[in-house]
Amino acid sequence: MILNLRRIIGRRYWFYGMIGLLAINAFYVQVAEIISSGPMAIAGTRTDQKVVALTFDHSWGNRFTPSILDTLKQNNIQCTFFIMGPWAKKYPEVAQRMVADGHQIASHGYRHDNYGDKPAEWVKDDIKKAHDLIKEVTGVDPSLIRPPNGHYSQRSLTAAETMGYKTIIWNVDSLDWKNPGKEVIIDRVVKRLKPGAIILMHASDTPLQTAEALPVLLDKIKEQGYRIVTVGELLDKCSENGLIRH
Repeated sequence: MILNLRRIIGRRYWFYGMIGLLAINAFYVQVAEIISSGPMAIAGTRTDQKVVALTFDHSWGNRFTPSILDTLKQNNIQCTFFIMGPWAKKYPEVAQRMVADGHQIASHGYRHDNYGDKPAEWVKDDIKKAHDLIKEVTGVDPSLIRPPNGHYSQRSLTAAETMGYKTIIWNVDSLDWKNPGKEVIIDRVVKRLKPGAIILMHASDTPLQTAEALPVLLDKIKEQGYRIVTVGELLDKCSENGLIRH
């Protein structure tokens, strides 16, 4: 009798335990569905094509930009520049050269503050101010934004979407802003290459080794059989299996 009673109690706890696990699982599924139904921060695309998008964030200075643009032009490569509104206003001839060379112009915001920490109206205002300056200088209406420092929240993603923008992050980080050395920058990117990847680099004055590393990096990417495209082309023509959420 005691043994049977223990079995009954054991089975009862097992039954309630399973019910609890199922309830928890259902809760997480509902949360995941809510999150996945909203706007996403895009880190790359799912594709069988050997393509990668090369991107540069640009916030200040012009020390290395001409060299970077020269290297890209010599290799007949178009990439995506995420530029800040005030930077475009300060260096209009450089921003205009980016357009003339066939590069995609995207926004990096106006104030370089973390979007994820800000209310929706602040994010919208920052995006609009940057948009207006970039449009004034380049004639381009950007539709992609990389929030400063790659920082975002679901609130900022929604705010960007209401402004007609997709939020673009990355899944291959060169870490060039840390100035780890030319070879480290090259090695980091090459080891992480995969179809549909978005590569993060910087064209501002702080990264001191990017311009020097770029020619070798482009050669090595080509040697791996990859074609370099803009983010726009990656999204439009190389996302047949979907997008990668950051």
